[in-house]
Amino acid sequence: ENEKFGNKNRSTSTRSFQFIINEKEKCKDKTPFLVLLIASTAAEIPHRISIRKTWGNESVVPGVEVVRLFMLGVESNGSNEVLLRESEQYHDIIQLDFLDTYHNLTLKTLLGMKWVASYCSGASFVMKADSDVFVNTIYLIEKLLRPLSLPPQNYFTGCLIKGAKPIRDKTSKWYISEEEYPGDNYPTFCSGTGYVFSGDLALKILNASVMIKYIHLEDVYIGLCLNAKGIQIVPPPRHSLFNLYKVPFSPCLYNNIITSHYIQTNEHILYWETVQKKKHLC
Repeated sequence: ENEKFGNKNRSTSTRSFQFIINEKEKCKDKTPFLVLLIASTAAEIPHRISIRKTWGNESVVPGVEVVRLFMLGVESNGSNEVLLRESEQYHDIIQLDFLDTYHNLTLKTLLGMKWVASYCSGASFVMKADSDVFVNTIYLIEKLLRPLSLPPQNYFTGCLIKGAKPIRDKTSKWYISEEEYPGDNYPTFCSGTGYVFSGDLALKILNASVMIKYIHLEDVYIGLCLNAKGIQIVPPPRHSLFNLYKVPFSPCLYNNIITSHYIQTNEHILYWETVQKKKHLC
């Protein structure tokens, strides 16, 4: 495998990758309270449209500076015209020169961290989320992040996964060989569907990644980096705030959670609008 696509036998270095589309100026005149890093692929145009209108709206909480970025790699067919036009319109896309595959998800996340460390290092908080996740950004900001003593350091939280073991079954999406990861257990980590951390950790995780062998299981890999730096993950105040699965929809339930998974494009809009309309009844 060539170096560009993450050689199995070495630690990954984000240094060898170039931004094809970048938004260097996004934080030039502001210090965001929250940066949203959303993993996406070129084909997910409808997801991006609905996220921009709903939980990814940068003015979601009045008086709180939010920056939204979609993180993408390149498609194997190499066509980029549509994405460039979308980027010119919305200025919320960063794209790097690696193949956009499931195997490169760790790389995508590390490069999002690199963007934060390089161009937005003053951000108080960062949230990494997948595009099929509903994020109640209002709850996240008002109930979880604003009450924290500012600015916290070494803060990392999400849906905690403890005592997980590597899956050795080759048919599993989460299969990993003993050669790639010889250990019997993973350190505690947070599900990659959505986790939140203080801005200072972007650089610390990047620095750790230079020493830690690349594995494609992004959430486990970030856990390994935190573990190497001796950073304890903070359990969320309530176990049910961050959800790996799809929470059955009700406006009052969704008003009091941070993430729900496996959300379709039309549901992003339906759920968000319903919650905003009905939250005063909860």
